[in-house]
Amino acid sequence: KQHGERSGQHSTFGSRVSCVLQPAVAASSRVRVLYRTLFYSTSAMMATSGISLRSASKAAVVLNARRAVSRKSLRCVASASGPRKVPTTAVPVRSSKVTRTQASAAEVAATAQDVQKLSELMTWNETKRIQTQVSPVAEDTTTIRCLDWDRDRFDIEFGLQEGTTYNSYIIRGEKVALVDASHEKFRQLYMDTLSGEIDPSTIDYIIVSHTEPDHSGLVGAVLDLCPDATVVGSKVCLQFLSNLIHKPFKQMLVKNDDKLDLGNGHELTFIMAPNLHWPDTIFTFDAKTQCMFTCDAYGMHYCSDEVFDPEADKVLGHYAFYYDCLMKPNARSVVTAMRKCKDLDVQTICTGHGPLLHSLAPEFMEKYQSWSNDAMAKSPTSCVVFYTSGYGFAEQLTQALEAGIAKTGVEVDQVDLATADTQDVIEAVAANDGIVVLAPPFPSKMADHVDTVVAAVGAKKKVLVCESYGGKDEPVDSLNAAFMNQKAQIPMMPLKVKEEPTEATYHQYEESGTDLGQALVTKKKVADVKGAMTADTAKALGKISGGLYVVTAAQGNAKSGMIASWVSQASFEPLGFTVAVAKDRAIESYMHVGDQFVLNCLPEDGYQPIMKHFLTRFAPGADRFEGVKWSPSSFGAPVLDESAAHMECKVVSRMEAADHWIVYSEVVNGQVHCEKRTATHTRMVGTYY
Repeated sequence: KQHGERSGQHSTFGSRVSCVLQPAVAASSRVRVLYRTLFYSTSAMMATSGISLRSASKAAVVLNARRAVSRKSLRCVASASGPRKVPTTAVPVRSSKVTRTQASAAEVAATAQDVQKLSELMTWNETKRIQTQVSPVAEDTTTIRCLDWDRDRFDIEFGLQEGTTYNSYIIRGEKVALVDASHEKFRQLYMDTLSGEIDPSTIDYIIVSHTEPDHSGLVGAVLDLCPDATVVGSKVCLQFLSNLIHKPFKQMLVKNDDKLDLGNGHELTFIMAPNLHWPDTIFTFDAKTQCMFTCDAYGMHYCSDEVFDPEADKVLGHYAFYYDCLMKPNARSVVTAMRKCKDLDVQTICTGHGPLLHSLAPEFMEKYQSWSNDAMAKSPTSCVVFYTSGYGFAEQLTQALEAGIAKTGVEVDQVDLATADTQDVIEAVAANDGIVVLAPPFPSKMADHVDTVVAAVGAKKKVLVCESYGGKDEPVDSLNAAFMNQKAQIPMMPLKVKEEPTEATYHQYEESGTDLGQALVTKKKVADVKGAMTADTAKALGKISGGLYVVTAAQGNAKSGMIASWVSQASFEPLGFTVAVAKDRAIESYMHVGDQFVLNCLPEDGYQPIMKHFLTRFAPGADRFEGVKWSPSSFGAPVLDESAAHMECKVVSRMEAADHWIVYSEVVNGQVHCEKRTATHTRMVGTYY
């Protein structure tokens, strides 16, 4: 998600984006660091309190807009610490209790404004206004909406203009179900509001749509009040929650089309919707009320006391921006989830963020379909990753592979072999150009699904086989041989993990994903470049000359380096320069805002051996500095012995170009090693380096 940046191919938001330069948002650009250090450890990931895992690997766009709040009924007062009551003009409310109505969903939606209850306004973190709202949704169904009026950034990577909400739901049948909880910042407000609506000890089921902390952060607190309740979720969800709550709880694992009967006609159907926008997401459909609880899908970051259906023109921009940030990178998964829901008569969409959709539901669902179809059409090259949730390090390694593949502009889909059916597997193979298989446990149902993948693959598919490090992996060499027998194209040997994955392992998997993505798009990319300009224009552009440099960087035990020639000084005070880095270069993940690297200037005499070395195509995870003499800089990045000079640099900002990042950096230290001039580089045409 990880997660502060989206890769360039998904970051065009048109007029909704005010700037693609993020000089002041260091956190939002440290995607890869967060990605590896937080996601790759499940416990650490869950402690990050709201950092989105999928979206952060996808965007470098920041919407630099702050909401100008001027509501007459609300007044903000800073508090020293924690939530505090804020004096406010009374909000007119007709009823002191939410009525249990037998009316249709349409009638409930029409009258919800009149029977809603708003809590007293509080402040959080001294200046942020928060509040809860209770309203009927449908028969026996109530929402508790946590209104985060002043939140101005979400999941690091995109700004908010109108705050956001976190929506939770109570369904009262013969048994009681709570659908999702809320954010930790609302602990006191939410728990008080929940207790005012229902005796928490009577809750029979807690349905967790997914485990991102803005929805599940208070599940543990709710369980403290109803320890006998059963937590309902996908396999991945329950595993994540175990690491979040750190105490035993009753569990009910659900798969696609599983049912849960609450009584009084409230039969719930569960729909697996992975990657919308977390791998553990499920939808829940109530047959009696025809409400579908979708968590992040169909939502928007828009805080208002309008429970249902604001004017479409007022919210469509927010709805589209939310889709672009969180759903568009997973357009194929959106289409798959919608296909699973096509036979359900959905009347009301109960979202996790923003207003609920009733009269707007058909129109806004259709927009998801059309936007997703457009996104897939514009990214015709695609790849699917088959993995087994909860097995070994499959999920973490999958995310690393996906990050690498996505850097090349290839659309990535994920299929969890633990929950997929045979038809899902066959359709995924047919729909994608690249196939990645992380070895499942053997023998198992998941291994049978991999046999289906082998049988369905064709001669034009490019396949990569990887280990999951689960202890019982199906042998990857045998799998690779099976794909070769099917005449599939094998661009690289299987990836093997000899010990518990480290930073270097995740780098290897990410680089392998990049190599696979490049193999999928190389021919098209070359043709596009050649067709972009006339031969004379290409020759003229080639007259722009540059120097020859080696950029080196290090993070933990992992190091990277590349030859650079598109380097230019850009400022005197402070001393700074820019370097252009292709989006699919391995070193790109080391050069986000706040990162440090070394620029090594190659001398005009004798630079050929070192240039040839770094122009070599290295295998994923290979030591790029083997045989090269170097010493560590103050932060560990290699300083080459053969360089004429070097500069230690810190990334200040990045600007997105079509296929490169323009990285502006300040020079914090430097040294001349010899008086030789820097080597120059000239080209015949401008379509190559």
